[in-house]
Amino acid sequence: MNRSMITASVSMGQLQRQLDTISNNLSNSNTYGFKRRNVQFADLLVQEMNNQPNRKAEEGRLTPDGIRLGSGARVSGTALRLEQGGVVETGRALDVALLNPNVMFQIAKRLENNVEIIEYTREGSFYVTPVEGNPDQLQLTAANGDRIMGEDGPIEVPAGFDSISISGNGTIQAKMPDGTVVDAGRLALAEVVRPQLLESSGDNRFRVEPGTAVGQAIAQVEQDEALIQQGALEQSNVNVAHEMTQLLTTQRSYQMNARAVTMADQMMGLVNTIR
Repeated sequence: MNRSMITASVSMGQLQRQLDTISNNLSNSNTYGFKRRNVQFADLLVQEMNNQPNRKAEEGRLTPDGIRLGSGARVSGTALRLEQGGVVETGRALDVALLNPNVMFQIAKRLENNVEIIEYTREGSFYVTPVEGNPDQLQLTAANGDRIMGEDGPIEVPAGFDSISISGNGTIQAKMPDGTVVDAGRLALAEVVRPQLLESSGDNRFRVEPGTAVGQAIAQVEQDEALIQQGALEQSNVNVAHEMTQLLTTQRSYQMNARAVTMADQMMGLVNTIR
């Protein structure tokens, strides 16, 4: 197999990964709190061929000596982009939108081995479910039942409340039928310091990569300002027009490399038929 076929086939495999990333962005363009990813490329090994060893024949040459031969490109990583998405009002009391692009909610997830880990998300559709063994208390959860974390642990409110309010700094209060107000705590928010240290864990959530100290990627938030809007949700930050442009450009690059493989195959066929 000649060099042109190797270079083109390697690049095709990496362009396929970019197509997969763009497709994932587009498929989640209507997912609340979704954050898009950008694919980053890096050159593979580059060699320089000394095609003219006679220095005297190169006098007066303006271009660099030698011929640079590349080996294609590879995907060096995908960058998580945390730009703020649009905020749409829903009127639902348990819908919450974050107004700082680097802040996320914390969710406690229990794994199959009964170990509990913390995951992070921008999706703020919350629900209340009964606390196991205590029907008089309700806990704030995500759609799948995982508990939403507060500064002092999971958020719990008394059952039978009339209304619930969430202030701009995350303080949650429940109003009871007799008019009393119960303070249920404050949402624990986390600031993403290094987005590249987060990995997707499914369900529009992230977790810190294994082997990485949480403090390297996540910092606690000083909640003295308005970071939350109740009765609203954040839309995804996917720009469909931009993603479609990237999709077409990537498809053209893929087609060009596929054509290079075909041409290299045809050239080898011609050489093999020479008598």
